[in-house]
Amino acid sequence: MLSRISQLGARLLRENRAAGSLASSTTSYYRGQLSRRFVPTKNILFSTATTSSDRDDSSQSKEKISVTFVNKDGTEQTISVPVGMSMLEAAHENDIELEGACEGSLACSTCHVIVMDVNYYNKLEDPTDEENDMLDLAFGLTETSRLGCQVIAKPELDGMRLALPAATRNFAVDGFVPKPH
Repeated sequence: MLSRISQLGARLLRENRAAGSLASSTTSYYRGQLSRRFVPTKNILFSTATTSSDRDDSSQSKEKISVTFVNKDGTEQTISVPVGMSMLEAAHENDIELEGACEGSLACSTCHVIVMDVNYYNKLEDPTDEENDMLDLAFGLTETSRLGCQVIAKPELDGMRLALPAATRNFAVDGFVPKPH
């Protein structure tokens, strides 16, 4: 969509410049239309890209929350998660064995996590129909089960504990354990 808007803007600029140099009746029509809608006083260029230093500064200033993952063997690993990041991404960045076969596209249930405290579970957004459909396929489903790709860090979730189920159901490749992304 953004590309289409950019193309339209570039076309308007070209037509506006052409309207000033050509004297055909069609150009005159466009000149009149453009002068009513678009009268640039100077050339202004816009960009949606950020530099790497912009991203580094914003990520350092982001608030972080503490989340504890309880592994299949019962060991616990507490990590800091930036607000706005999914638990699936956070697990992968911290080498926690949370599969995520579909890479967060809501097409599997391999990132199934169990919120260990009902109070934290109640602070989460309600699961969508698509998430519930995938959770129906999850191994070891509980009342507080969610998909890690849909649990997004926010300040009120600070201190949350997530348990990893004993197994996952990956219908694409049974028995294969992929490397974290």
